[in-house]
Amino acid sequence: MAAEDYDYDLFVIGAGSGGVRASRIAASHGAKVAVAEEHRVGGTCVIRGCVPKKMLVYGAHFAEDLEDAAAFGWTVENPKFDWVKLRDTVLADVDRLNGLYTQTLENHDVEVILDRAELTGPHEIRLGSGRTVTAKYILIATGARPHIPSCPGNELGITSNEAFHLDALPPRVLIAGGGYIANEFAGIFNEFGSKVTIINRSDKLLRGYDESLRDRLLQISVMKGIEFRFNAEFRGIERTDEGCLRVSMTNHEDIEVDCVMFATGRVPNTEGLGLDKAGVELGDKGEIVVDRFSKTSVDHIYAVGDVTNRVQLTPVAIREGQAFADTVFGKGDPVAVDHSVIPSAVFSHPPLAAVGLTEGEARNKYGSVKVYESDFRPMKNVLAGRNERSLYKMVCDDTTGKILGIHMIGPEAAEIMQAAAVAVKAGLTKDDFDATTAIHPTMAEELVLLR
Repeated sequence: MAAEDYDYDLFVIGAGSGGVRASRIAASHGAKVAVAEEHRVGGTCVIRGCVPKKMLVYGAHFAEDLEDAAAFGWTVENPKFDWVKLRDTVLADVDRLNGLYTQTLENHDVEVILDRAELTGPHEIRLGSGRTVTAKYILIATGARPHIPSCPGNELGITSNEAFHLDALPPRVLIAGGGYIANEFAGIFNEFGSKVTIINRSDKLLRGYDESLRDRLLQISVMKGIEFRFNAEFRGIERTDEGCLRVSMTNHEDIEVDCVMFATGRVPNTEGLGLDKAGVELGDKGEIVVDRFSKTSVDHIYAVGDVTNRVQLTPVAIREGQAFADTVFGKGDPVAVDHSVIPSAVFSHPPLAAVGLTEGEARNKYGSVKVYESDFRPMKNVLAGRNERSLYKMVCDDTTGKILGIHMIGPEAAEIMQAAAVAVKAGLTKDDFDATTAIHPTMAEELVLLR
């Protein structure tokens, strides 16, 4: 078919972060674009992920802030928390963002189709309404969904999707998983007054993060009252006569809770898309296999974001969407996203953040490394009488002094890490940090005072 014979130059399936960015940029290059979304525009991050979750994190921080305020001279009598008010405020802002994302697409002349889409041929897409359209290029940006462990009674549990819509806070909550979602919601529920227990099938939290940070978060979480059961897998979940949930697991006694939340990873959304009809190759975990330019096994079909299972982070999906649109519809050279040295954060209590190699990874790759650490109590914690210590860690090549990784846990770790990540990405050295004047008194100054 000639280009003018297609209904669209680009048809995007999925209006999440990657799909929205790709649609907007492709349209700005002059392409005729449509994007299909069966849920709401904005995707996991905006609708049921990092954005509303961060709002809950902000709300949870007030629990300790109100407690600490007394040491700073404030009298705060009988503070009360209203979950429903926070929940509804957060969901209202999600509605606002959904509208803004839709408006942005429409302002760029992108046709928004609120319907399910399925490939029925190499260039053909059938919508849930029965309408069939064609496109010269197709982009799959359908993201991922929470994984639900297979066990009797798993239908009694919830995932992070449902956590934002709870009618009331559960007095006792069991969270399954050891990753960032599990630890973030553990901190949220704990600060709101729920009794939190985390179970994990291994004996490690936050795989991929530096061991020092993982150990420190575990220590602080236990001190805050969160319980952990490691090497535990579900045997089953059943509802008791009293309406509670009894959970049985390996290596541990049964536990009764009011809510079970699964935070055991995410699965690429590739089912029911008709990818087999178009000849698109899938990987072992159901992910779409792509090359460095996000092209699938079919030349005119691309995929970005969590559905590729490369790096499941919103900013990465956005970069991939932009690179795809610039490569296929722009006039410059092809653009590939560099997936190395990607900073990340866990908005736990306290938060942790990292960029580059862990100490273990650096030793395996470079052999000889030098590690600098600062283990300190933030000034605010000292005055408040809060015995909670922060840890900053810098891993350097012992020969060149090049910074291979920075890792930190403590208040505002993610905010501080964003600037530090630029330096690591740029290949700066420990000497470059040492030559930079500190901003005093701050927590961030520890980065240029490490010894």
